[in-house]
Amino acid sequence: MVRLQGQEQKAAWLWQAQGSSEGAQLWLPLEVLQNQLGFSSRSLSNGSLDLEWYGRGLKVPAAALRSLGDEVAVDVAELLQAAGVIPELQGERLELRLPAAQLLGVRTARQPGVRRVVLDLDGPAAVRSAESGLLLGLSSGATAQTRLAAQGLQALPAAGGLALSTGRGATPLRVFTLGNPARVVIDLPSDTGAGEATGSTGPAIDPRLQRLLGREVEWDRHTRQIAGLSFRINAVRLDPRSGPLDLRPLSRADGMEGLSSLTQLARSADALVAINGGYFNRVRRLPLGALRQDGRWLSGPILNRGAMGWDSRSLPRFGRLQLHEVISDRNGQRWPILFVNSGFVQRGLSRYTADWGPWYRALSGRESGLLLHQGQVVQRFDPARLAAGVRLGPGDVLIVARAGAVLPWSVGDNLSLESQPSDPVGLASNVVGGGPLLLLDGRIVLNGAAEGFGSAFLGQGAPRTVVGSDGRRLWLVTLEGVGQDGPTLGETALLLQRLGLRDALNLDGGSSTGLVMGGAHTVKGRGVAGSVHNGLGLVPSAGGSRRSDGMAGS
Repeated sequence: MVRLQGQEQKAAWLWQAQGSSEGAQLWLPLEVLQNQLGFSSRSLSNGSLDLEWYGRGLKVPAAALRSLGDEVAVDVAELLQAAGVIPELQGERLELRLPAAQLLGVRTARQPGVRRVVLDLDGPAAVRSAESGLLLGLSSGATAQTRLAAQGLQALPAAGGLALSTGRGATPLRVFTLGNPARVVIDLPSDTGAGEATGSTGPAIDPRLQRLLGREVEWDRHTRQIAGLSFRINAVRLDPRSGPLDLRPLSRADGMEGLSSLTQLARSADALVAINGGYFNRVRRLPLGALRQDGRWLSGPILNRGAMGWDSRSLPRFGRLQLHEVISDRNGQRWPILFVNSGFVQRGLSRYTADWGPWYRALSGRESGLLLHQGQVVQRFDPARLAAGVRLGPGDVLIVARAGAVLPWSVGDNLSLESQPSDPVGLASNVVGGGPLLLLDGRIVLNGAAEGFGSAFLGQGAPRTVVGSDGRRLWLVTLEGVGQDGPTLGETALLLQRLGLRDALNLDGGSSTGLVMGGAHTVKGRGVAGSVHNGLGLVPSAGGSRRSDGMAGS
């Protein structure tokens, strides 16, 4: 447990006080640094990480990152000490205290598409991502709060500081800090004008969902015990073959690079119900598993991990999934493509399309590449060009070679691509990957080693997110521990089997676990809304007009 400015969060930490042989160390999860303190981060192609907080920078080599449970952690003892943060140990709880900061002034500026609000402070303050805005660890007078209100930012006293609401459900485009002097910068959509703030302290459940609950949509909240341990379960059930809601993957509109809150993903798709989706690299903010939407691989599967596939108006199918791809030329040379639009980096060839985003930038130290358009090689790229970035347009295919893999083709060569999933799950219009696969046809099929998961991951307890089916209905499920971290994967599989599920797939968990019901973030895996890469949402059907797209070969 970490307590920051009076706010508690379930999070792993490691503190080594001054005087030890290695000096003071304070390891905190990256999710805590970004979402609870307001750190900005930038990842580099060599896997290192640049952190910044109120003008203080910290460069972290890839080898200096470490795992704390299921989180990526960084040693920030020196940086926080320089900012005046004082750590205190209270039993098993780590208390982080910052000197009291004052809000000195509020300034605003407009840029194309953005309205920037700058808060001038007399020192660093925690910047916590809250459900309806931000929670700043500072105090202010009535004059400053009036100036905030004039910029459409309602300021209310809250435990640990000042709660800022952006009004009308507006979401900040970006929040970051600057130093010398200390400032918090909030970029808002330019159409969020002054005077829009309301007195609402959080979103109510959307009345459209309220009308469906207990009828087309069942929402069950209860506690179950196993082996003497209690677990809190939220289960949303519906028959996707009928009714007013469609199951859709949730992803960012600007490509595969970047993270969002689950409420942002749900809001952008008008999803009345949403859970978080598959795995991602929190440092690089890139996907690590299958994500297919309307027949397009936004991100391909990895490591034969569990996946769920579905078409419109159908129950989902479950299995373990790989994508077998081969690129060949007119001389009969055939080369395997290992991954598609993936943040998973291995030696060999990988393929990227415009679904990755408008640009591809090298993900490893030395990469070469070639660009195909309508099957013909139109350009080759050396490592320097890939590191700088290559634009991807409609119909473009970028083949990237890593770790000395060879690209034997020249400009003008014509190449063909063969693509086939290892399981029928991969033929569905929509696919979401996770892992491990927990249940199949009513049997527990948990086999983490077969899906590339380590023993430590398999044995730890954590909040869980699961998607499954009982043969008649789709289930969206979250599981949390009562008095402990949460169930192990084995306990999760047994609990779901006892609930009557026949098929079940584990998705990303821990701080990623989340459930949004009608705009309200009702489940937060470790007590706060962690950033996620993708999700699953129940979206109102478009007037009964639905289509099912086949394999698009993109």
